[in-house]
Amino acid sequence: MMQFFFKVNLGRMAELFQGTWKSISCENFEEYMKELGIGRASRKLGCLAKPTVTIMTQEDLITIKTKSIFKNNEISFKLGEEFEETTPGGHKTKSTVILDDDSLIQIQDWDGKEITIRRKLVDEKMVV
Repeated sequence: MMQFFFKVNLGRMAELFQGTWKSISCENFEEYMKELGIGRASRKLGCLAKPTVTIMTQEDLITIKTKSIFKNNEISFKLGEEFEETTPGGHKTKSTVILDDDSLIQIQDWDGKEITIRRKLVDEKMVV
């Protein structure tokens, strides 16, 4: 399990998670990066990165931009539709994102491995 805690700066709620979120805590992220095959030194730096995550919607397309001093990443997708993604560790995955019980759930699948990333709003914070 991995969790990030983000301070929320919500815009209009076209989608539950739309807005810009700033990392305020990093718990279990190193274990997630280890599953991705990221080396020890990079995992340590990754926990120090304090990324900013921006979630935008345009009609039925959702874009998640993650920016940090070490690495930037952007994915765009439609809910429930499989798309290709490259993880921070460089793995090419098949990913699907769904909304379920007020959570944005992302499932990454590659080489027989499956990782689930759950984003949920708790007390005006996004918990991942």
